[in-house]
Amino acid sequence: MKRNFYFLILIVAVAAGACKKKHSEDAPVVTGPDAPGSTLDKIKDSVFLYAKETYYWNDGLPDYASFMPRNISGNTDLTALSNEVDVLSQYKINPATGLAYEYYQPAPGEAKYSFIDNGQTSTTLGGSKADFGFAITALSNADFRVRYVYPVSPAANANVHRGEQIVTVNGRSNLDLNVTADYNFLVSALGTSPLIMTLKKADNTTYSVTLNSAAYTANPVLTYKVFDQGSGKKVGYFVFNTFTSMTNAQPKIDEAFNYFTTNNITDLVVDLRYNGGGYIETAEYLSNLIVPSAKNNTLMYNTYFNSILTSGQAQLLKNQVYRSSNGTLYNYAQIDYTVASNAVNFSKKGTLNLNRVFFIVSGSTASASELTINNLRSQMDVKLIGRTTYGKPVGFFAININKYQLYMPEFETKNSANQGGYYTGMQPGSTNYPGISDADDLTHDFGDPNENLLKHALNYVTNGAYGVNLRIQGIAEGGQPLNRNVGPEGFSGMIMDRDLKIKK
Repeated sequence: MKRNFYFLILIVAVAAGACKKKHSEDAPVVTGPDAPGSTLDKIKDSVFLYAKETYYWNDGLPDYASFMPRNISGNTDLTALSNEVDVLSQYKINPATGLAYEYYQPAPGEAKYSFIDNGQTSTTLGGSKADFGFAITALSNADFRVRYVYPVSPAANANVHRGEQIVTVNGRSNLDLNVTADYNFLVSALGTSPLIMTLKKADNTTYSVTLNSAAYTANPVLTYKVFDQGSGKKVGYFVFNTFTSMTNAQPKIDEAFNYFTTNNITDLVVDLRYNGGGYIETAEYLSNLIVPSAKNNTLMYNTYFNSILTSGQAQLLKNQVYRSSNGTLYNYAQIDYTVASNAVNFSKKGTLNLNRVFFIVSGSTASASELTINNLRSQMDVKLIGRTTYGKPVGFFAININKYQLYMPEFETKNSANQGGYYTGMQPGSTNYPGISDADDLTHDFGDPNENLLKHALNYVTNGAYGVNLRIQGIAEGGQPLNRNVGPEGFSGMIMDRDLKIKK
């Protein structure tokens, strides 16, 4: 999951960030006591030494001589560096769980949050994509469903819709995820053009499509609509799939919220079930649209860095040079990392003045999505519907090293009530997160009032009760579908691209 960047939080915690700086092999490296050495040796040194200076849990890391970064190997340079990041991530133990803060249960030894890449994360979060434009989930080992479709993508242009069952893939039917050859065939097919599929609609009719991967700009708002529930109750609903840059996301968000305002909605449902995050500026913008007007200019959240950064003792960060939004050059060591200088207040946007908001969530809901929820739950009535979220209250800024970008958590966020620390996720229906726990429903399209999770919200608005849960496809009470995601995944993260204060 981490390798697909599906459930991560990213924060580029300074102006313009890595996404606005040209990525090149000239990005500086720093070396340890074993210099000189090969370029890869020096990059390995850099990964370790930057972690010692900037990692939020740097107090748990060993010294250079004990860690010996140059001894970590891999089949490729990037694999070796990823292995190093994984090892670094497992030192600091969370006393609440007895496991590393970055312990990743599906793949012990891999980092839950940290990673290093060639810069593709920056490109993805700008909204630029080049693929088929859809994703699939297995309800069982032999029942594959379309999870979502991006507007204007090849899949959308072929009229593929969420909830449709995939009957054949490149001429093959009866695929079974329990069979390794079938699984590998399916994953390969989903990443190779052309992709030929037969799909079954809800009315049991079938149709065939041939998809070719193509470039398009992802619209993060997959759909929006208003439900009139009678008695003056109107529910606005929109599916927000990723926190792309403000340039990409704001026009789409504004379109939805202008529609909600025109239709005088009384309640709002924000569907974040597959949203792994993105830019923190976009998360703040969405928070400001939803928050009640009376909360304007009150604290949204605080940010906490490690003691080296907070005390202004960073030295290696002088190598990380960026250009601010007004054109000024600066480096990361010049930033003021104190709590006071990083406090973010609400700045109410729009005219919606709601007292309650429902968030539809799942284990794929992470990072900037969780930040948005946490920002608002101390300010208004927030209810969660779905499954426990991923759990990532920390974020990072990108560090350029040679041709690579390193992402390791540098800070933690907490809301105005000092709430945070949701490392094990936000559990709908628990004491801290009122709502209802229930399974995702991949048998209905987004916005269908009979879709399981949306139906809970509509029921609550209408009669104050969520209704019967865990009844999808005749599944017994207490059961749930397999819900295994298959094939390439989207990015998850939270990247800050607004200017932060420079030390005086």
